[in-house]
Amino acid sequence: MFEIVKRDGMARMGKFEVHGKIVETPALLPVVNPKINTIPPRELYEKFGFKALITNSYIIRNTPELRDKALEVGLHEMLDYPGVIMTDSGTFQSHMYGEVDLKNEEIVQFQHDIGTDIGTVLDIFTEPFWTKEQTAESIEVTLGRTKVACDMKGDMLINGVVQGSIYQDLREDCARKMASMDIDVHPIGGVVPLMEQYRYSELVDVVMSSKRGINHSRPVHLFGAGHPMILALATLMGCDLFDSAGYAKFARDERMMFIDGTFRLSDMQSLDCDCPACRGHTLQELRRMEKKAKTRLIAEHNLYQITHELALVRRYLQEGRLWELAELRCRAHPALLDALRRLKEHQAQMELSDPISRDGAIFYTGPESRGRPTYLRYLQRIRDRYVPPTDKAVIFPECQGKPYSRPYAEDFDKARRAGFTPIVVSPFGPVPAELDEMYPLAQSLFPSIPDMETDTESERLTFQFLSAAGFKGAITPEQIPEDGTMEYDADLLRAKAVARYQFGIPAADALFRGEIQLVRSKKTGKIRNVISDGEHVLSMRAGDGLYTLRMEGAKRIVEAVPAPHMRVVVMDDAVPFVSDGRNVFAQFVLSCDQNLRPMEEVIVTDGKDNPVATGRMFLTPFEIPFMKKGMAVKVRSGSDD
Repeated sequence: MFEIVKRDGMARMGKFEVHGKIVETPALLPVVNPKINTIPPRELYEKFGFKALITNSYIIRNTPELRDKALEVGLHEMLDYPGVIMTDSGTFQSHMYGEVDLKNEEIVQFQHDIGTDIGTVLDIFTEPFWTKEQTAESIEVTLGRTKVACDMKGDMLINGVVQGSIYQDLREDCARKMASMDIDVHPIGGVVPLMEQYRYSELVDVVMSSKRGINHSRPVHLFGAGHPMILALATLMGCDLFDSAGYAKFARDERMMFIDGTFRLSDMQSLDCDCPACRGHTLQELRRMEKKAKTRLIAEHNLYQITHELALVRRYLQEGRLWELAELRCRAHPALLDALRRLKEHQAQMELSDPISRDGAIFYTGPESRGRPTYLRYLQRIRDRYVPPTDKAVIFPECQGKPYSRPYAEDFDKARRAGFTPIVVSPFGPVPAELDEMYPLAQSLFPSIPDMETDTESERLTFQFLSAAGFKGAITPEQIPEDGTMEYDADLLRAKAVARYQFGIPAADALFRGEIQLVRSKKTGKIRNVISDGEHVLSMRAGDGLYTLRMEGAKRIVEAVPAPHMRVVVMDDAVPFVSDGRNVFAQFVLSCDQNLRPMEEVIVTDGKDNPVATGRMFLTPFEIPFMKKGMAVKVRSGSDD
């Protein structure tokens, strides 16, 4: 059972329950070779905090003394490990050494018999150099074996490995067929050669295409991905589990992992590491160590690098800043920067999971930041939902003061009195003055010295917007006439523009009908509440400049705008609880608007389209049908409040 408890776009912090044990994701499973045990499993659990590991059932089965002991006392006692144990099946050995002398049914049954928590099908490792036809044929074999394993698994959880080489359509189709089977984890397999060859841009395509087809109630395991430098990017793409054999393999080769790469001990100039393993040692001391002790120390160092980076990934995920960390990490190697740039090609897919707003500012780290889904959403919404108050514009250059209406207060007033709409050319593209206080525009930080690529793209997007929005002309601030007499209400323009951006034009029209009263903060003068015909319909949040929807406003939208717009429909049994202000859980949702995004304001209705509560979306519409546990909507107020 998998429950999402925190998210940052496609990245998910979750609780994965396995036989009464909880694995908190994102999590890494160190790979334990049962014949070597570089770091004993008990130490992995108690000293390093790994609550799950992966070992190889093929090696255990083919080693008589290990096989007999595992069958006699069980895998957990044999390894002396109290956490969750996943076992591989021999698929990777087939990739490394050719075909293995083993049948799928035999290895699945063996994994069950030794007490494996999560077993793995003997899938076919699809190599990157395979033809599409060869890959497609092997996928059919893997799917058939997976179905057999599902029928055999009993109380053992099973991995359904998504294969497909580098072919995105095959990856998606394989994942979609796996989604309908009784599997428990979605590993993405066949990717080790891509990582070994630094083909990270292709890895992005593989992960993103696989994610399009999976069952979202299951953790996604990126097989073989355990290097610190890849964890932030992989988590950003929605991978929940990882594994690493490299910590031990690299140690035996005297190679040390860091967030910016792997370095041979013989090539290093200094040991600038303060992890518990390295602390107190010099580079010369480490080189002079006896081989076994040296291997052990380097393996511990590698594990500390992994755990430190994974803790950092979790923190950034909790704070809603994982994009920043991933962008920083992807600058450690040109191949990773390729991956970050390739991710922009999947911007629309990522936008489906990207929250409407976050707590904290967006930090610009370079031109690649424009590939974030929040940029795409902003441009789409001002194209589709912005209504210009006039048909003439004044184009202002971007300035460091935000919101722009502060440093440009006199100029904006002058432009509006002359019948012009102020538009700022920002790194996001065009910013109409009415929208400059809302997320993500006011909640973003850019360098004061811009790069040419962003400047050029911002200007292009602005003039494209002017044409599409129907402006008949545009001038510079120096050209604004001095004798303008047009009257306007800047706060009302802002209030309506934000409502259109957030809820759509028809919904905004329903909210702003009749006599409008804007309640302003006594301290800041900013809009706090919108009163329409005496009804409190909206409250504007100070943090992100967007609205909280009141029940009175929800009722207006339901009356004026046909379903499913902004709706989450719940079962009749859940209505009394939701009306009383309880959160909506995924298993009680009948349907919802497919255009909703995480953190978006929603209207919870019963089956007859009667509004029963308002709240904010937590899951995505495409996740809800799969989830068996967890909150779908955080309810703010019910109709009984």
